[in-house]
This record gives sequence, structure tokens and C-alpha cells, in this order.
Amino acid sequence: QVQLVESGGGLVQPGGFLRLSCVAPGFTLDYYAIGWFRQAPGKEREGVSCISFSDGSTYYVDSVKGRFTISRDSAKNTVYLQMNSLKPEDAAVYYCAARRFRCKVVAGMYDYWGQGTQVTVSS
Repeated sequence: QVQLVESGGGLVQPGGFLRLSCVAPGFTLDYYAIGWFRQAPGKEREGVSCISFSDGSTYYVDSVKGRFTISRDSAKNTVYLQMNSLKPEDAAVYYCAARRFRCKVVAGMYDYWGQGTQVTVSS
């Protein structure tokens, strides 16, 4: 079992930035991939990005490529999602999730989920 805790959400204006964090207290993530997903009201949960802890390989969906950056701190068992140039369509509850080994952005392939953190983008 892996427990995940997200933080860093908040209210920002369009063009602003936020850094989300996902921590697995007391666990090593060396054998896992961590994905970020988001869900806006009335919409399906969609993948955003993922990272493999073993080699640091990453993946981004086209809508966030060039604006978002995913990274890891292996010593702290922590994954970050740096979100720059935020748009109103980025507003959603953001979740981190964990699965063994492979980096994928498919929600049904992940076994462990955090509780989510709210990101609001509004003027």
C-alpha cells in the first residue's frame, strides 16, 4: 500500500504559476511511476503527466507540453508538477497516483491515489 498526499493548489490569475507536490510518506518510490491527473466539473478525469522514479523518464499530454514540468526528488520520495502560464481551462482538482514501474497517463492503470488539490485559474 502506498499513501499519497498532494499539496500546492490555490487561486491564480491567467498567466500565473503554481507548483504542486505529491509525497509518499515513509515509502520509497524507486519501483513506481507517478502520474498527475485532473478533473474539472462535468468532465472526465484526464491524464496530465507522469514520471518513472527508476530513470526519471517523463511524459506530457499535448495540452500542457511546454508549460508544465514534472520532476522528482528521490531522497524525499516527492514528485513536483511546476505549472506555468496557467489558462482558465487548466482549472480542476489535480490528483497524483502511483503504479508499478511503467509511466502511463491512463487513470485505470493506477492503483493508488491521493485526495486531490484544487487549482483555480480566474481573473
